[in-house]
Amino acid sequence: MSITVYVPRDAGSLSLGAEAVASAIATEAKRRGLEIRIVRNGSRGLYWLEPMVEVATPEGRVAFGPVQADDVAGLFDADFLHTGHHALSLGPTEEIGYLKSQQRLTFARVGIVDPRSLVDYRAHGGYRGLENALGMSGPEVVQAVTDSGLRGRGGAAFPAGIKWKTCMDAQASQKYIVCNADEGDSGTYADRMIMEGDPFVLIEGMTIAGLAVGATQGYIYLRVEYPHAQRALDSAIQTAAAGGYLGSDIHGSGKAFHLDVRMAAGAYICGEETSLLESLEGKRGMVRFKPPLPAIEGLFGKPTVINNVVTLASVPTILDKGAAFYRDYGMGRSRGTLPLQLAGNLKRAGLVERAFGLTLRELIEDYGGGTVSGRPVRAIQVGGPLGAYIPVSQLDTPIDYEAFIAIGGMLGHGGIVVFDDSVDMAAQARYAMEFCAIESCGKCTPCRIGSTRGMEVIDRLKAGDTAERDRNEVLLRDLCQTMLGGSLCALGGMAPFPVLSALDHFPEDFAGAAEAAI
Repeated sequence: MSITVYVPRDAGSLSLGAEAVASAIATEAKRRGLEIRIVRNGSRGLYWLEPMVEVATPEGRVAFGPVQADDVAGLFDADFLHTGHHALSLGPTEEIGYLKSQQRLTFARVGIVDPRSLVDYRAHGGYRGLENALGMSGPEVVQAVTDSGLRGRGGAAFPAGIKWKTCMDAQASQKYIVCNADEGDSGTYADRMIMEGDPFVLIEGMTIAGLAVGATQGYIYLRVEYPHAQRALDSAIQTAAAGGYLGSDIHGSGKAFHLDVRMAAGAYICGEETSLLESLEGKRGMVRFKPPLPAIEGLFGKPTVINNVVTLASVPTILDKGAAFYRDYGMGRSRGTLPLQLAGNLKRAGLVERAFGLTLRELIEDYGGGTVSGRPVRAIQVGGPLGAYIPVSQLDTPIDYEAFIAIGGMLGHGGIVVFDDSVDMAAQARYAMEFCAIESCGKCTPCRIGSTRGMEVIDRLKAGDTAERDRNEVLLRDLCQTMLGGSLCALGGMAPFPVLSALDHFPEDFAGAAEAAI
């Protein structure tokens, strides 16, 4: 009987040598006359251990990592196929502390299943949510999503059920479901991990959304830098259609839903939902005025639900296990779980899915293991390049939408980037303005011009004497307020968050050259 060996094929693992490892394992097994089956799974999200190889045993999977091609012969010598001990042995995968303490709902199958196998997906609970949805009316499905407390796992955290109901109630001959997979925030990779490691869960979630609101066509607007995700999605869509889970007669129900992948324009602004719609229609990605809301007048002027990957991939669990099951995770108005992505100066960067309520300190210290440099943590940016910089004094803030708003921050897509005490926070603040200037669509003056003026004022602030510093700080704060209140979208409207937080918590980094010399 052959032994199954799992070697990840997601982009993060491939960048660390997973392809060479898989090839070396196949070659070495053949050379030794051993029969094995290699499954290319997604990453478990423990990126400091990738490529992480797993061997299926009667007692469960056993992990080894990080494995390089040169390690493979030694693994065979140690009889790793039969759990023989090796320096890279990690023990039973599910007992690894980083994984064992997580609460994986959306990521329940990522790293476990063969992402291109419909049989494997169904064997691990896949499509049970859709099967339940097929026996419900559209309003019942929308009510289940509403009752679960699911909020958009992107920037605004808007309740998904309200958005779906608005689209459901709109009258139109055609409606659309659009998945915003243009994942562009620094330190984020959850969308990519789902699409490469469990693409069927996104397809199932979008199909349920289509049935709920009466949409028959869906589009995944995929970041152009994600070719591995594109191949995984295209393969899964074809497989789902062949299996009767997409098309004109879903699972014999007489209901239709079709799905296509469209590659994004390579612009950060196209992550904003109305710019995304413009791009999807073949136009330059520029912000639309609202109202009308996309749920009423969206793609091609038709009612459109736009959610990101994690939001839609959370839906099958809700329809499978019930709204109450999902709602019982979390705290306050933040229900369910959130995939958090640890990056930056950390010993153990990776994905952590936990219910809302754990603290930043738990994430940075217990999961992240502190800085890889060994220096003290100084600042944490949460929510991408437009997220506020959080000082160490606020590390006990719980992961909760309202708690972050209370300290002037945002959770966004759950990206967390850690900096040690060598960081120049004035330079980071300037980067936020520069990023906004480069990525602005140019439609509104506060974003287009304000970001450029912001860079200039920060430069003057750093170079000036004490009197000029005070004057320029007042000017910079006033400019930030103008951008916050006058920008058409969140790009210009949130670029001030990192600037103001850096000014508030790290004022010493903005000392002018003359002042610093005293």
